[in-house]
Amino acid sequence: MDSTSVSKRIFIPHTDVPGCSIAGVLQQSRPGEPTDGKSIALILHGTMGHKDYLYQKRLALRLPVDSFRFDFRGNHETPGTWRQGALADDVADLDVVVKYLISQFGYKIDLVVGHSRGSIIAFHWLCTSEEGKAVTGFVNCSGRYRMHKIYDNLLPIYKPHFDAHGFYDWKVTVARKEVAARIYPIDLETFANRDTSIVWDRFPVNTHVLSLHGLNDKTVPPYDATIYARALGNRAPGTHNLYLIEDADHNFTGRQDDIVDTILEWWQLCERGALKTGVWRTGVRGKL
Repeated sequence: MDSTSVSKRIFIPHTDVPGCSIAGVLQQSRPGEPTDGKSIALILHGTMGHKDYLYQKRLALRLPVDSFRFDFRGNHETPGTWRQGALADDVADLDVVVKYLISQFGYKIDLVVGHSRGSIIAFHWLCTSEEGKAVTGFVNCSGRYRMHKIYDNLLPIYKPHFDAHGFYDWKVTVARKEVAARIYPIDLETFANRDTSIVWDRFPVNTHVLSLHGLNDKTVPPYDATIYARALGNRAPGTHNLYLIEDADHNFTGRQDDIVDTILEWWQLCERGALKTGVWRTGVRGKL
């Protein structure tokens, strides 16, 4: 991290939800420089995560460009009710963030890094927004393609509670605090029916993509990363690099510094225009 890097907490008024402000951190690599026209990276967390978990904060502190990481609605410091199936709400949150960073600072969204649910949201935004067409690079970490596969892991857990109570209370620890999220059958159904096939025809042709996925991922099958590689590997001039990580799980436990190193190495090549579609060679410098 540059010793001059500065973190600024920002609360963005939600234009669609009265009384809701999206909590985030603006990381400025060179504070004091004009931001009009300057590149910025967006870092998106996954299900029941937050802006500083896993590799997100580490990445923000080491990126050579400014970045913004934030809590989606109903997560950690952003108010609201989190719902399993409310992916459209997350897309709306992302759009609010983008428009604020552009209108208030003049930033250009140049890089997006998403983990799990955050990747799904980023894919949709990149495929459907005007601002998404100009993004140079996207990092897809543990992103799900076959949405219906969520039933494989969760239905055996949820169904007895659905049958008995009509809902399931999911209790997790977020930022060292115990939280509970109530999940209804319609939430699971809405999530499972989300259309990810738009990436085949609507993903920006100029945007470079790095897909990172652990081969020990028990939440999202690693095969989903290979589907994204097929969908995005035949674009030009945009490229796709697939990095399947041996022994890594869904959250890259114990491998978070490796993830940051890989993203930084890939982004450097991306900025230099030196990427080619294919299987990513880890930087154990020349060794697979």
